[in-house]
Amino acid sequence: MRQDLLQRVLADVAAKRPAVVVTHLTTGAQALVHGDGGAQGDPLPAAALAAAREALAADQSRTVDTPEGPLFLHVFSPPLRLVIVGAVHIAQPLAHMAALAGYAVSVVDPRRSFATKDRFPGVALSTEWPDEAMARIAPDARTVVITLTHDPKLDDPALAAALRSGAFYIGALGSRQTHARRLERLGALGFATTDLARIHGPVGLDIGAVSPAEIAVSILAQVTERRRRGAPA
Repeated sequence: MRQDLLQRVLADVAAKRPAVVVTHLTTGAQALVHGDGGAQGDPLPAAALAAAREALAADQSRTVDTPEGPLFLHVFSPPLRLVIVGAVHIAQPLAHMAALAGYAVSVVDPRRSFATKDRFPGVALSTEWPDEAMARIAPDARTVVITLTHDPKLDDPALAAALRSGAFYIGALGSRQTHARRLERLGALGFATTDLARIHGPVGLDIGAVSPAEIAVSILAQVTERRRRGAPA
């Protein structure tokens, strides 16, 4: 990789900004392309920009053929992260499934008897209060935040922090009545209706899930739908 592009890629990685290096495999020309279509470096075929955006959306490096010759698209994306607030039963299968789907999982719960390594092996655990944990974690556009406790003292601060962030998916467990009261409390904190619409509540696709594992499936399915299709809240 060219030295100037390498420095820009390193800056993008540090800033958690997705980018793709496009290399023309015949000419050796290279350019750095971002999600907004902006490019830096050598001139590339027009098809390269569209191919680069598709590779970023798919989160996969790839080789593509164009009328102007083959291109290698090397994707540099920040890690996908899932923050679960509440080390409850549903959190256990959800953490495991999300890790298999490629997410770096964190579980936040100040109740130390819940947030244990025995219950969540291989998962980053935090016994901080959610507002403290969220300030440290700093959710971004590659982050999912899901609250599961039903306890406003834990869920509300996490949801407020998530709404102030660029998290691409925010979800909260609870019935429609519970969610309505939740929205009232968050609205009293100054969040607009458009902000509150970002919260998926009740969380998960309506597939008739009952057991903790089934509910975890419904949640991860909705997260995947939001990520891959940009489904509205």
